[in-house]
Parts: sequence; C-alpha cells; structure tokens
Amino acid sequence: MVEQTRPPVPARGLHKAIPLERIFAARQRTAEITLHTPLVRLNLDDAPAEIYLKLETLQPVGSFKLRGAASAMTALDDSTLKAGVWTASAGNMGYAVAWCARRLGAPCAVVAPEDAPAAKLQAIAAQGATIHLVPFAAYQEIQRRCSPNGLVEPMLEAKLTAMTLIHPFADEQVMAGNAVIGLEILEDLPQVEAVIAPYGGGGLSCGIASALRALRPQIRIYACEVETAAPLAASLAASQPVEIAYAPSFVSGMGAPFVFPQMWPLASHLLDDSLVVSLAAVRRAIRLLALHNHVIAEGAGAVSVAAAMNGMVGAGKIICIVSGGNMDASLLVNILSKGIQ
Repeated sequence: MVEQTRPPVPARGLHKAIPLERIFAARQRTAEITLHTPLVRLNLDDAPAEIYLKLETLQPVGSFKLRGAASAMTALDDSTLKAGVWTASAGNMGYAVAWCARRLGAPCAVVAPEDAPAAKLQAIAAQGATIHLVPFAAYQEIQRRCSPNGLVEPMLEAKLTAMTLIHPFADEQVMAGNAVIGLEILEDLPQVEAVIAPYGGGGLSCGIASALRALRPQIRIYACEVETAAPLAASLAASQPVEIAYAPSFVSGMGAPFVFPQMWPLASHLLDDSLVVSLAAVRRAIRLLALHNHVIAEGAGAVSVAAAMNGMVGAGKIICIVSGGNMDASLLVNILSKGIQ
C-alpha cells in the first residue's frame, strides 16, 4: 500500500487541463513528425510491479520534447515562422525546437544555461540554431517570466523579442503535444493503473495528465523528482508553492528551487503526488535499463523507473515515461562502469 504524503486530490474539472480537442488537433498536426513510441515491458523477473516503459528516447531527437516543439511550431503561420523562433532550454527542448525549425525553414535561437551538457549543445548547434549561454539564475528567470526582459544584453533581447518564444513547458500547444503520449498509453495498455512521469518544468506530466484525466480519471498519475531538486513534492506537502534548496546534479534539465508559478495550478490539480528518488536510485535505474532492456536513458529519463523499482506506487500495471536518452558518453560510461565494479 502506498503511503499518502498529502491529502487526496479533490475532484478534477477540465477547466484546469489542456482541452481534449486541442490534444487531438496536436496529434493530427504532428503525426508525420513524431513517432508513436513503443510501450515495452521491463525485462526483470523480480520487479515489484508489472512495469512498462514508454520509450520517448526513440523520438528522432532522443526525447519527448519533439512532441511539444512540433505541436507549437506547426500551429504558427508562415510569416511568424519566417521571423524565427526561440526557446530557453538546457538541451532537449533546444534540440527539438532547432530540429523542427530546420525542417520548417525557420531561424532559431536557443538560450541555454552556462552549465548545459556539451552533448546537447553540440546537437543543437548541428541543427543550425544560434546558442546564447547565460548564467543559470538568468536562464531560470527567463523561463519564469516567459521573457528575456532585463536578463540578457540589449542586442540579444531585441533579437529574441522579434522572434516567437516556444516555451519549453508553460505553453498550451507544447503541453497538448506532450498529452498525445497519454492517448497512446490508453491505446496500447488500456488497463494501466498508474503512470509516472519525470517532473522538470511540469509540461510533460501535466500534458499527459490532461489526456488521462479526461478519458480515464481513475488512473493514478505521479510526477517524479530527484532528491536534489524536488520543489513540487515540497509544495504539494505544504499545499502551496514553496522554495527549496536546489543543487545541480548529473540529472540535468530537470528541477529548480521553485515550482514555476504558471504551472502550479495545473500540477497541484492534475497530479496525485510527486515521488522523490535519490541520485543513487537514478544511477541504478540507468544501469538497469541499459543492461536489461538495452535502453539508454539520461538521468531525467530514468527517474520514473527508479521510483517504480523502489515500490513507491505499489504493484499493478505501471507505466514509466522514459523521457530522454541524450547523455554525455563519458557520464554514461562512468555510471555503467561503477555499477560493474
């Protein structure tokens, strides 16, 4: 039995979710860009539950972010695309927006934190996007404000203001694209009892939850955070947004000292809870996925598996969203080799 860490979620209304019609429209617009990713059973006989992996690692850019980027950008008219798009991203969303921009013929700029993983920055640059590195605090404020105002030098601010922002998570079209994952889950495993999704900004979990709450409200939907960056769990426990001590780790691209204010109404309304896992558990999950399912998952992509393997949602049919697999090769080798030792 799963221990409750906060009062049960109240009755949910669709006024606090992405509308189904927008989700179905996003699916239609992105059908030729994104993959209907496979759902496979975790190859482990002694797993604590019937665990399935939703392999967003197999998207052309290696992460689920392609869904939201494609949804938002295919909703823009030609003149807007011609003026260009930009995003603020530590890697995966930047790569996804740059990948779509190249194929749609749109100029693209990516604002990234100075400590963004090298492999992800290289992938973004390879798509022809211009990268602007800023301090981590400025990067997070840009995401919070949905604007670069006063956070970057004037020439860059003017350039970005002339382009359309594809926000990495706090955008209804982005979340509608992510929500298509929920539709695919119900088609491939209608008997699912619980879904665990990594929580960074909240666009993945809230998008999926929007689809599932509308179509199968009895399914339990959990966010998952890492111990060094778990503001949602703390905020849900307090029933209001709170700030926490944040420490960066190899689980890059997720976590902040706070829940982004534009996401709190959705996350607190749609999600059953946020599960917090240790860095050690994430390393074990990365090794497990590589050795048993031959799946390469980055830290953020493996947190859901870490939670399921720790028995945090009990038994039954559980789906873990393996959100991305873009990890520096040296870090992957380090994690795998230490496990062997």
